[in-house]
Amino acid sequence: MSAAETQVSSLPMPPERYISNYTDENIRRNRAPRPPPPPSQHEVYSMFGIQYNNDEMIRSLESQNIKRLIPIHFDRRKELKKLNHSLLVNFLDLIDFLILNPDSPRRTEKIDDISLLFVNMHHLLNEFRPHQARETLRVMMEMQKRQRVETATRFQKHLERVRDIVNSAFAALPTLYDEDEHGGAKIKMEVDPLESNAAAKNDPSYQHDRMMCKLVDSID
Repeated sequence: MSAAETQVSSLPMPPERYISNYTDENIRRNRAPRPPPPPSQHEVYSMFGIQYNNDEMIRSLESQNIKRLIPIHFDRRKELKKLNHSLLVNFLDLIDFLILNPDSPRRTEKIDDISLLFVNMHHLLNEFRPHQARETLRVMMEMQKRQRVETATRFQKHLERVRDIVNSAFAALPTLYDEDEHGGAKIKMEVDPLESNAAAKNDPSYQHDRMMCKLVDSID
């Protein structure tokens, strides 16, 4: 790879890189980056390493030096029907010329007329391409939204079920606390008598207490 070549990411940066630039403090101090200006007409711009131009997606017939048979403002459905009828009529005329006089110069004119009708018809159909692309994108995004909503709903149902299971498990645990007379909670502790005796014998004062108890018993 030469030094002039640069690596360009094919995907946008993670959202964290954008969010960190648009914090409340940056917006308050007017330090947030401004969006780039829209490209002007016929301007070439680069996106993810690919060059794009801002030319019209569908060029007009006049810019291609093609005669326009349809008006500027029109009903597309009506004009398509008119072009289709004209195409059929010209095709029938072409067949008549081929039968009666195949060498007639009108034959070439009819072929040119049919070609011009096809070009105008295709141009009229191509003008629906942006609308078709928007509708396709809208349907795709609505389908993705519906799938995400259904996934979130299923996740919420599973979450509520897990919460119920956890609450049931906590409710099934034995009670470790009792409330005292003041409403407070104190822990119940049970001590094994054998363990208590063993612990008392290890206490240094245990022998002295035992001697005192015997002395008191002998006085009685």
